[in-house]
Amino acid sequence: MKRFIGFIKKEFYHIFRDKRSLFILFGMPIAQILLFGFAITNEINNVDIAILDHSKDATTEEIINKISASKYFTIKQIIVREADIEAAFKKGKIKAVLNFEKDFSKNLIKEKKATIQIITDATDPNTANSITNYINAILQNYQQSKNKGIQIDYQIVPQTRMVYNPELKGVFMFVPGVMTIILMLVSAMMTSISITREKELGTMEILLVSPLKPFQVIIGKVVPYIFLSVVNASVIVLLSIFIFKMPVVGSLFLLGAESVLFIITSLALGILISTIAETQQAAMMISLMGLMLPVILLSGFIFPVSSMPIPLQIISNIIPAKWFIIIIKGIMLKGVGVTYVWKETVILIGMTLFFIGLSVKKYKIRLE
Repeated sequence: MKRFIGFIKKEFYHIFRDKRSLFILFGMPIAQILLFGFAITNEINNVDIAILDHSKDATTEEIINKISASKYFTIKQIIVREADIEAAFKKGKIKAVLNFEKDFSKNLIKEKKATIQIITDATDPNTANSITNYINAILQNYQQSKNKGIQIDYQIVPQTRMVYNPELKGVFMFVPGVMTIILMLVSAMMTSISITREKELGTMEILLVSPLKPFQVIIGKVVPYIFLSVVNASVIVLLSIFIFKMPVVGSLFLLGAESVLFIITSLALGILISTIAETQQAAMMISLMGLMLPVILLSGFIFPVSSMPIPLQIISNIIPAKWFIIIIKGIMLKGVGVTYVWKETVILIGMTLFFIGLSVKKYKIRLE
């Protein structure tokens, strides 16, 4: 019995000495519960909306102030013409536009009825429905407060219009997100395992001390995977178009170019992982488990980033998938061009250069 107890003590000592085991045992569950607890929510918060007020009277101002005062919406833009609505949506910031009819207050007093048009970006149908329901609830609350003590009730009639996905097909949201997850996880995992395999066999050091520079060796290892990932992306897009009837309103060339950029970013991230991990198993754990949860939860694929706490919104900015989802939805569903996605494109280019630069530096340190 003493031997058995001694053996158990030895196992505890081994676990407590192994920082990686302790992190997996205690760190991962804490990180997961925090991510799931804050990121997974059906509520909306701080959603950016725009206002198009044809009436500009006291009543519309009261309604706008009531909506702005809620924690659910932030009035990001005041639109002057209906022609500007589409441009506001294409920028990707605005999720809904409230369009007040002309003579709103007069119609409410004389005809006891006035109309507000709620136009939502339905590229994310779940969020679009939530936005509509929240606005309707605020309007109903305002209407009830105004009807107290009045014999003939005022009636505010909301008219809902969904743009870019009027049928609210879930596939319009899931295809871009799934494509992003597949490309990022597969690309990162392929390069991280490939280079780690070389490190385990001892051949990576031989390559790096050859006449080739470390930068050339790394790029040479990545190029074949760029080609394979492009084939993978092409298959995904073709399946999306012909099987799931996913529209591609924008330029196929731009879609292809942005996909190649994202693939290179993911491969560069895989290289960086390979500099951290010593074994193939560790590289697979980091690239698969370490990236999957942040990509799914913090990229805006399923849950809107604007509804998350501020710290998670800040962290989401370092997730490459977040920027690619904005790009791919804009091109495929809204038909936007480079002028609308240039910022996201520059961010992905910057991330790629950062990952590659840091990886090269790490490899140089290993050889000294």
